[in-house]
Amino acid sequence: MTTTATPSTTPKPFAPHPGRGRFNSLFFAGMGGYINWHMRKQKSTAFAGLPANVVEIGAGVGANLRYLPAGARLTAIEPNPYMHARLTRAARRRKVDLEIRGVVAEGIDLPDASSDAVISSLVLCTVDDPAAVLAEIRRILRPGGRFSFAEHVVARPRTPTRWSQRLLRRPWAWVFEGCSCERDLAGLIRSAGFAGVELRPYRIHSPFVPFNTHIAGTAIA
Repeated sequence: MTTTATPSTTPKPFAPHPGRGRFNSLFFAGMGGYINWHMRKQKSTAFAGLPANVVEIGAGVGANLRYLPAGARLTAIEPNPYMHARLTRAARRRKVDLEIRGVVAEGIDLPDASSDAVISSLVLCTVDDPAAVLAEIRRILRPGGRFSFAEHVVARPRTPTRWSQRLLRRPWAWVFEGCSCERDLAGLIRSAGFAGVELRPYRIHSPFVPFNTHIAGTAIA
């Protein structure tokens, strides 16, 4: 018997900001191709062989629809309402059967062990509690299900990238709705209780220096 989660603490609801919400929807619609070009090799590996039914954490405007198999069904956990219209249009173009759930990822309204695959990219940096999100991902994955990810992470100490992350953390977080460039997401994923984790650190080279250190991989529930 499967049950829907009842979090031990009520997750903080997402508070849409009309200005930043619209800006981020427009930004990722306009810059999605550029960002994907830098991440395409790692995403292609991490998202290879996805099943027909996928849950995506923070689907945004649909950057990862291109990696889903033909005829896929996507359940999008996307609390930002300013993303929904563009995401819906992108899914229609890609012929993806889309269901949007406007909840935060710390309290996913899906039953236990109900999902074969969960994906995320550039999302765990923005959530209030990434450890709680990873616990929710484990909860909704069936045994042996996969969580595939491509995320940007904190840089090594005493490097120019790390200095820029520290210097720009507050304006960066304000513009990009809470995004932190200073999270050790590799450590969080490895310690989240998955049966197995494979991840690869890599670096991109872009003018957005705080954004340039990344990981990609797959964790098995």
